[in-house]
Amino acid sequence: MRAHEAGALHGDLGSRGPAWLRTPVDVNALLPQLWPRNVARAADGALAVAGLGVREIAAEFGTPVYVLDEDDLRSRCREFRAAFPTEDVYYAGKAFLCRAVVRMIAEEGMFLDVCTGGELATALSAGMPPERIGFHGNNKSVTELTRALDAGVGRIIVDSFTEIERLTALARERGVRPAVLIRVTVGVEAHTHEFIATAHEDQKFGFSLAGGAAIAAALRIIDEGVLELRGLHSHIGSQIFDTSGFEVSARRVLALQAQIRDARGVELPELDLGGGFGIAYTTQDDPSAPADLAKRLRKIVDAECAAEKLAVPHLSIEPGRAIVGPAVFTLYEVGTVKSVLLGTDGDGTDARRAYVSVDGGMSDNIRTALYDASYSATVASRESTARPILARVVGKHCESGDIVVKDEFLPADVQPGDLVAVPGTGAYCRSMASNYNHVPRPPVVAVREGRARLIVRRETEEDLLALDVG
Repeated sequence: MRAHEAGALHGDLGSRGPAWLRTPVDVNALLPQLWPRNVARAADGALAVAGLGVREIAAEFGTPVYVLDEDDLRSRCREFRAAFPTEDVYYAGKAFLCRAVVRMIAEEGMFLDVCTGGELATALSAGMPPERIGFHGNNKSVTELTRALDAGVGRIIVDSFTEIERLTALARERGVRPAVLIRVTVGVEAHTHEFIATAHEDQKFGFSLAGGAAIAAALRIIDEGVLELRGLHSHIGSQIFDTSGFEVSARRVLALQAQIRDARGVELPELDLGGGFGIAYTTQDDPSAPADLAKRLRKIVDAECAAEKLAVPHLSIEPGRAIVGPAVFTLYEVGTVKSVLLGTDGDGTDARRAYVSVDGGMSDNIRTALYDASYSATVASRESTARPILARVVGKHCESGDIVVKDEFLPADVQPGDLVAVPGTGAYCRSMASNYNHVPRPPVVAVREGRARLIVRRETEEDLLALDVG
């Protein structure tokens, strides 16, 4: 069994045994599927993004630091817009949001989904057209709904009967008729981690299709006539590679649309199929191109609409992490390296793992601990001719589960002071970052055409103490 060209292991060590650890691998090569498109090794062996070396980035901004390849982000927006030219494509605010990114996606013609008042405030402060915002969330407060109405948010995705009551009362008070979608729980088993699967029945989101809540919600909104019911929304989860789940979801939600038509003579004009398309964190991941996704989803919707004798509704999709996830890598500095004995091979050879401790960890990337997520890594500040060793990149926090990269081949001469880069960290890393152990959160730097600019500054100890009023 051969590891991939980037030098990452990404396998099940236990099933292969220590002998496999001696598999030859190039620890200097980069697998393009895993890295931002403008990342390469420069002539000096160090990584560079859009022509700017990581050593220069580290010297100016410190480590750890999230590095955004701006042209990569923009190109992924354009690819989805080209693949879905007549549909609305929503950028996932929860994946990563700051004002600079809001401006980037707005300039590229994207829509934006938000799920809290803070995300909405960020979007509006950066000038995102409110009519291109969709507001999600299973427990929107009166304050959040009021802000959405006052701002003129384009779509509110209602998630409960309580929310329908709140929103109806607020709309009556203001004399407005907001456009809403109903989030439908369609009972589809998505092939992903249970914490990010969102369409099975036993979870907090949406109106149950099987239990009759979805049809009841639709009829209530139509009969009251205060809210404008534009369509239905379905989201089966995140980090999805298999489109078969979308086929089942579309069939069930369009059957509901036909029920609504038959009950009230209303054919809803919109359908949001969600998305949550997967990206490559390791060689085990095989994401589809946006054009392929568009072809498959249109075929599914066309077939189901024909079966139900429905006009094809205006579609929306939510690619999720697929836009920002691959456009970012995190840059760390190595602090310590520790060799640990794993076992002995049949010929008496010791199998060892290097624990490479970096200056970040679970406070800047909780996904490994939270979802058992896998990542790749490379020594970024230089090339090496040393043999590959099995390594685990770990953080500085007081937790044994503080792991950034579980299994990776790094050069045997990895040492304190080296820079290590971890790709695929654009989604749910900075947005889920914490101050655990009172560690300030890292900055975000956008690089374009050889120049870096700070778009989210590094937190300081003064920032932490400013909230401590005791």
